[in-house]
Amino acid sequence: MKVKLHGTRGAYPTSTLNNQTYGGNTPCIEIINGEERIIVDAGTGILGIDFDTFYKSDRIDILLTHLHMDHIQGLAFCKPLFNPNKEIHIWGPGGSPESLQSRLNRFLSPPLFPIPLRDIPCNLIIEELPNTSFTLGNFLITSEFISHPGPTVGFRIQCGSKSVTYMPDHEPVIGKAHLFPENDWVSGFRLAYQSDLLIHDSQYSKKEYINKVGWGHSSLDIAAEFCSRTEAKHLVLFHHDPAHSDEERTQMFENFMRKSNYNFPIELAVQGHEIEV
Repeated sequence: MKVKLHGTRGAYPTSTLNNQTYGGNTPCIEIINGEERIIVDAGTGILGIDFDTFYKSDRIDILLTHLHMDHIQGLAFCKPLFNPNKEIHIWGPGGSPESLQSRLNRFLSPPLFPIPLRDIPCNLIIEELPNTSFTLGNFLITSEFISHPGPTVGFRIQCGSKSVTYMPDHEPVIGKAHLFPENDWVSGFRLAYQSDLLIHDSQYSKKEYINKVGWGHSSLDIAAEFCSRTEAKHLVLFHHDPAHSDEERTQMFENFMRKSNYNFPIELAVQGHEIEV
């Protein structure tokens, strides 16, 4: 199984010369197992996927963690949605009095977009996710609500004996310097437990997080502590703040690594990189 990172930036895309190393596109990853592929999140990173080459099947599955703009802003320009021969399944969080389709329609309709959702020509199937597990081909996918403003799910995606956990926007405990001692009180714990790869929110430095408590994001320190507690084997620090230049992000990471002593690999997410699991 491979994971390709198409978008690693949070909040909004950026294309400045100071943001080229880690990438400027907003969240989107692909999980790949042979000919099988699923897409997770539909930020601007989804526009970098070569659909003509790699998606010969008439069906495409897109999993959404939540509906904040940086995670769906690529949908409106995603080429397969405008192909009447394609069947597009969009999976996203329920947990709202308003349906997922209605919430998506706020973005994919005038005045924000010229074409209403109902007029998009593909065969569009929208699936609401509770806390559940389901299969897509050889992938076993578990969704679970996690701590972030608005209905938000994290995903654990398994194929054979390997697992990837994806929580790009997540604050595992709010207003505390460290995680609660009881695992049941730590948001997302079961999703990440002993995962082979954990892709996790790490938008802030430890100092920045003090003034961002409750915003739904984590510091590098919290992400690493969460990885350690859940016994995940490899941590990729994700959702880079667009206000941070690559130089600032690198310095933040180096400062963190000098003070940490974890026994698992930790790296910054880089747009375009593929990770073998």
